Amino acid sequence: MIDLIKYTDRSELFATLKTNRQTIIAQKKYEMKRADAVSFPATSFIQKTAEGENPVSASKEIPNTEELLLKDRILVRSVINTTNLIDSHDDVHIPGLWNKSLREQKNLYLLQEHQMKFDHIISDSVHAFAKKMTWSELGIEYAGETQALIFESEVYKSRNPYMFDQYARGYIKNHSVGMRYVQLFLCIDSDDREYREEKDNWEKYIAEVANRQEADTNGYFWAVTEAKLVEGSAVPLGSNWATPTQSVKEFTEPSQDTHKDIEPPSGTRQGMFSKFINLK
Repeated sequence: MIDLIKYTDRSELFATLKTNRQTIIAQKKYEMKRADAVSFPATSFIQKTAEGENPVSASKEIPNTEELLLKDRILVRSVINTTNLIDSHDDVHIPGLWNKSLREQKNLYLLQEHQMKFDHIISDSVHAFAKKMTWSELGIEYAGETQALIFESEVYKSRNPYMFDQYARGYIKNHSVGMRYVQLFLCIDSDDREYREEKDNWEKYIAEVANRQEADTNGYFWAVTEAKLVEGSAVPLGSNWATPTQSVKEFTEPSQDTHKDIEPPSGTRQGMFSKFINLK
């Protein structure tokens, strides 16, 4: 990947991006992208946590840890990705990027730190969907909405005892999506004629960026309009920090969520699982 960190002059940076745009796009599409943090802009958000609230972020369903630890299985609802944020890779996921993948993907996993290994699988009983949410619902002080990619996963203690324990204790505060980019556009904030196409992209997508200050500071970003979903992972820190665990509870009650934007197709493992737990 082309090193952009060394460019301190905007004109040189923009020229490099423009000249190498197709190469960078090809590299981004080729890579199996794991949204793990390169840097963490800790000042970019404020996460509200009420006094006495369980460490499960932005969750109104506070689990009873001692009871959960005695169970054999739990239902974990986690935010794997959110749109409208510039992440540490200078990418902004645009709402709708998961539409095609959620319709077509048949097998999804919730993994431990992106390791597609038997001992790192947390769950292969995953119901995935995209849902519009306000930032305030995620405990983040941004205006407007995001489209959250949500996993509802049946987690068995016997499958991965360590991660079962971590979720039951409310320690998992961040997630990350494993994906491949399909369609993305370079957006540059420049009025020079040579950047007319990139400026049009900027004008098209900048209004959707919640952390606008970072976009203005950088002067560019990549708008990702389609991606292929491969897996979701629990991670200590992700490049998209707005990815909390929403709830952890005993697997007894079906989800009451009826506001899903994108559902998996019937007949797939996701579809069968969602039907099994009566999510539709």
